[in-house]
Amino acid sequence: MDFPRQFICASEAYSSYRHFVPAPYFRKVFTADAEDARLRVTGLGFYRVWINGREITKGLLAPYISNPDDLVYFDDYDLSPYLHLNVENVLGFQLGNGMFNAPGGATWDFDKAPFRAAPKLAFLLEVCGTRTEADDSVKTAPSALYFDDLRAGVRYDARREIPGWNLPGFDDSGWAQAMRCDAPHGEFRVCTAAPIEPAGEALRAVSIRPGRLRDYTPRDDVERVCAAEDAADSREGFLYDFGRNDAGIVRLHINGRKGQRVVLQFGELLTDGELDYNNILFYPDGFSQRDVFICKGGEEVFCPPFTYHGFRYCLVIGIDEAQATQELLTYIVCSSAKKAGSFSCSDKTANAIYAMCDASDRSNYYYFPTDCPHREKIGWTGDAALSAEHMLMTMDIGASCKEWLRNIRAAQRADGELPGMVPCCDWPYQWGDGPVWDSALIVIPYYTYKYTGDREILSENAAAILRYLHWAADKRNENGLIAYGLGDWCPIGGVVKSSQAFTGTVTLLACADLAAFIFDVLGQSAEKTYARSLSVELREAVRTHLIDKKTCVADTGCQTSQAMALYYGVFDEAEKEKAAAYLIRTIRENGDFLDTGIVGARVIFHVLSGAGESDLAWKMITRKEFPSYGALIDLGETTLPEFFRLPGEGYYSHNHHMYGDVKNWFISAVAGLRYNPDCTDHGRVLVQPAFIDGLAFAEASFDCPKGKISVRWDRTDSGAALHVRTPDGVFADVVFPDGSGIARTGTGVYYYHF
Repeated sequence: MDFPRQFICASEAYSSYRHFVPAPYFRKVFTADAEDARLRVTGLGFYRVWINGREITKGLLAPYISNPDDLVYFDDYDLSPYLHLNVENVLGFQLGNGMFNAPGGATWDFDKAPFRAAPKLAFLLEVCGTRTEADDSVKTAPSALYFDDLRAGVRYDARREIPGWNLPGFDDSGWAQAMRCDAPHGEFRVCTAAPIEPAGEALRAVSIRPGRLRDYTPRDDVERVCAAEDAADSREGFLYDFGRNDAGIVRLHINGRKGQRVVLQFGELLTDGELDYNNILFYPDGFSQRDVFICKGGEEVFCPPFTYHGFRYCLVIGIDEAQATQELLTYIVCSSAKKAGSFSCSDKTANAIYAMCDASDRSNYYYFPTDCPHREKIGWTGDAALSAEHMLMTMDIGASCKEWLRNIRAAQRADGELPGMVPCCDWPYQWGDGPVWDSALIVIPYYTYKYTGDREILSENAAAILRYLHWAADKRNENGLIAYGLGDWCPIGGVVKSSQAFTGTVTLLACADLAAFIFDVLGQSAEKTYARSLSVELREAVRTHLIDKKTCVADTGCQTSQAMALYYGVFDEAEKEKAAAYLIRTIRENGDFLDTGIVGARVIFHVLSGAGESDLAWKMITRKEFPSYGALIDLGETTLPEFFRLPGEGYYSHNHHMYGDVKNWFISAVAGLRYNPDCTDHGRVLVQPAFIDGLAFAEASFDCPKGKISVRWDRTDSGAALHVRTPDGVFADVVFPDGSGIARTGTGVYYYHF
């Protein structure tokens, strides 16, 4: 099916904080004399689609979130099951702003995007061999959705609804003709990423009580504006607590009065019992995760389109006590990631930590990994790179990773430079994020290949990877080091202890090693040779300038530097034992507490297990004293916060995923399930559990390309019983803590005696 080339719009006016422009409806009438009709459609930023009054939109926020100067996404629909033969049929569309017109994107310059315009629609309708594109024969009218923004929320006046607008027989003679408009500049393609859909959970509030909004102060660079209609809104209402932080939308079910204005203010934080959104400070007051619904009167149900929110709490303003019922709001948890792996054990704290990380991953996967589901909702590449492996171990996201990488490649400049977030405008190139962020281009294809077997993702990205390596290599200083970038971001204690030169250079070294592997798989020998030589040069530069070979101390000797040097092979074989002993000693001297940023946390627990110190890693993770993951649970966190901080220590996001690699460690070290460990055999699993002191059992599973792998061990009177299940075509190598084991085995029970 070809792509349509003609775009239409309702007008040239687009929404801002000061001037609301309703989301437009579009209506196209056609006939069919056989059950044969297909539709290819895009809406910039988002669309909804109906056929004869039945909505068939693939999911929330269709078709995708992209820079339309890079890529323009379409979706395909088979309309045949919904046709009325030889009579009038109606296609109905509604357009939302999305990233295409994002007044709620001021901080990262999306409000200044060169592509910013009123929403646009294009479609190609094929009916019994006849092709029709969107043109000025399409009729349009404003909908009851009079403001919408991906981040700021939506506003809907049910009194403005147009009954039957998307049904045959509707009189659209009073509607305007659509306007032809310019097409965006990006490449046209059909979206292959998984849709954003309900994740199978509909939550009801665990408590409802009177509540109040805390006073709010946005960032200094945020426009100070208040919508006139908000001026009379109270800051008091009824606080709905859904018991946990997550992401999605609410379904409002209300028996309201005509003209009743219901304000739904979402947030994840309470301060002194008041709903506090000062941690989501990028928006004017009234435009920070706020939906408004104005009733037409009677029983009504409303689900907001074209937006979603990250929240635990919703303060409902404008209702009376009789309306503040359980049935008023239902939290529809959404994501584009489906479960593909699991972990559980006999320790409740560890299970809660895993659930906390899992919820952070799921609620931050909306087509691609976002940094947070409320404040920014943007694809920061560093966050994604650090989480790539544990996400692919536990979620079915291979196709979505592949799609997002197309956007990363499209955003890459001709010289190889990458932005720090995708999609983007010009701003992120100026940020100088460095190799930790840029590594997304390499680690995501690598881990996608490792866990899904998709070789095509390697070939699609190989040229971009090589171009990036050449660009990054030119950024080395006189010592051959990469001394720029964000480094060990969001550190515990607030102080970055690893040098910028160390984290940047070692990360680029690791990227070069992975790139060499990718080129080797693809049979690209010259590219492999270049990547290997770059790795050798970077390693030598680090060892010359940032390693004390006598003491085997890396860089500043902090936990991050020492763990990174061990994990990424900076130390020689003869140095590793001494280097590991130094790391363990520094941890002990720090009271067995974690003291890294996000880069160090990605590797340190794996390094400790490799040194035979899984019990120490377990203690650091699960202990209840702060700072630890266990302490976060006791502080009431249900998703991973951006920082390890105690209450009252500033405002920050409470739903990030970049500290979430402990999921990986629980599965691979504690349960011992390590699928395709050296990335060379998709029919192999290494089962190497750590029998943690005091733990009665641990189990994990992974849905590999050949089927489900599961591992469980149970402590016995004399040791442990290890249960392994592998699908056909997958063998297991079992390795016990003393080095004994069974090679090339499969489903069975294996016993280990302490």
